[in-house]
Amino acid sequence: MTDRYAVFGNPISHSKSPRIHALFAAQTHQDMSYEALLAPLDGFAAAVQAFVAAGGKGANVTVPFKEEAFRLASELTPRARAAGAVNTLSFAEDAIRGDNTDGAGLVRDLKANLGCDIAGRRVLLLGAGGAARGVILPLLEERPASLTIANRTEEKAFRLALEFAAHGDALPEACGFPQLAGRAFDLVINATSAGLADSQLPLPPGIFAPRALAYDMVYGRETPFMRQARAAHCRVADGLGMLVEQAAEAFLVWRGIRPATGPVLAALR
Repeated sequence: MTDRYAVFGNPISHSKSPRIHALFAAQTHQDMSYEALLAPLDGFAAAVQAFVAAGGKGANVTVPFKEEAFRLASELTPRARAAGAVNTLSFAEDAIRGDNTDGAGLVRDLKANLGCDIAGRRVLLLGAGGAARGVILPLLEERPASLTIANRTEEKAFRLALEFAAHGDALPEACGFPQLAGRAFDLVINATSAGLADSQLPLPPGIFAPRALAYDMVYGRETPFMRQARAAHCRVADGLGMLVEQAAEAFLVWRGIRPATGPVLAALR
């Protein structure tokens, strides 16, 4: 019988995940289906339980349910626990296992697709919300020279950095955007949602080091952050590769096989 998987979100009709996983399944000859399911804002847990009762094997979780999925899981992987959020659920008898593949997806996109080695680099992470939280531990595990978290609300950045102070050799720093003046970074990652609203971040000039990579987690559009980085003659990338790579990591969790992401990323482009 075909194994059922899904992605839960609200809204969800825009999701590229069904196409991504259909391409993965065809490539690896896996007998599985994958659908996008709209969960009510006040009914995520019930929607998941109904899916499990109907034979669901696993699910991805997207906005706005990642924190609720974290609370729903009866088991958590170390990376999910560090992220405080879950984007991948696996269903076993009497257990819901929660994982977070976002950080692994980002790191793999940076290293394998973009040729950006994080080790020894000065890394700046913009934002202190869920998207930032999900990638901090995987970034620290790559041993950057430094990892700085910058946010409009400086206190929120400090609280987030403090949570990760025990991980890795490079302890995260924290500051507000004005405190970035006079500093330069080799890798700048925008984990804010500013690009979705076409908003400009108040970044001081000079934060991009020569030959820096500017990475925006938003995909499918040219954001003000990306335009600012291009004006500074940086390499620029959007988050589509992260989307595909985190999906491949979830596929590996569920099926025990890692699909080739290059052809899928090319098809989506």
